[in-house]
Amino acid sequence: MCSRHLMRMCGALLVALTVVTACGCRETTDKPRIALIMKSLANEFFMTMENGARDHQKAQADKYELIAQGIKDELDVSRQIQLVEQMIAQGVDAIVIAPADSKSLVAVCKRARDAGIVVVNIDNRLDAEVLREKGVAIPFVGPDNRKGARKVGEHVAAQLAQGDPVAIIEGAPNAYNAVQRRLGFEDACNAAGLDVVASQPAHWEMARANEIVSGIITEHPAIKAALCANDSMALGAVAALRAAGKLNSVLVAGFDNISAVQGLLAKGEIVATADQHADQLAVFGIEYALAILRGDTTPADKETPVDLVTRETLQGGVSGALATGAAG
Repeated sequence: MCSRHLMRMCGALLVALTVVTACGCRETTDKPRIALIMKSLANEFFMTMENGARDHQKAQADKYELIAQGIKDELDVSRQIQLVEQMIAQGVDAIVIAPADSKSLVAVCKRARDAGIVVVNIDNRLDAEVLREKGVAIPFVGPDNRKGARKVGEHVAAQLAQGDPVAIIEGAPNAYNAVQRRLGFEDACNAAGLDVVASQPAHWEMARANEIVSGIITEHPAIKAALCANDSMALGAVAALRAAGKLNSVLVAGFDNISAVQGLLAKGEIVATADQHADQLAVFGIEYALAILRGDTTPADKETPVDLVTRETLQGGVSGALATGAAG
């Protein structure tokens, strides 16, 4: 068996990578291998993320190799854990991960760190308490979801009256970004005096959101808005409202700015979303992982941009920034 070259000191000095050959031994090359492990590739957001990462690698093919993996849906946590384990076994130099579950992925990410692999957390933050329990520090590179959701909620609230009933369609309750978006929507509703009459998780899925919104408008026919924690669920909400003949009387908002909502934004059927720049989010994480491998930076959290998107900003070609700066 060939031995693995131990060339990391403080996670920063690795410049060699190992490639498994047909005989099971490993060869060294001069480019680090970065594994990008995403959530559901059935979600346009993560397809855009993957495409952005691949374009970045092609433009910098002399600097690193990319292995991009995703899971079939955002609830397939066990498969995502398996993907991380595979990357550990292959001896990649860094893992950039958008975890499907903020708690369940901590243990396997710690195993990666213990194996000397740089781990960068993007999109959905790993749970801080579990990280402390496991005694591991993993930098988060991504947007402030609560801040972004609050801006979306404020845009909706400005079109409503105090006391108006609204609903929140949550993501997966075990995901940090879903919790933060719910809290951001609640912040905006509380500040405007809106009445949140329903708040239910649809686990990021269009079909579930369709069913949930159909039930909510039956139980609360006077509802004035549906604040959805991602655009896929906003599409489900629009379909439910259209079927019930209520699309003109209920405001719908989302989060992610996927291309599928652009036409609905232009028509006013969705009134707002938040753009966290899916095409660049993995790139921010990859660039940060490379900087750590080079020893150019000490791992720490980095906030990335998230912008409010409305019909007006689409027409104007600009969006109002909620946060600035990118991973270094």
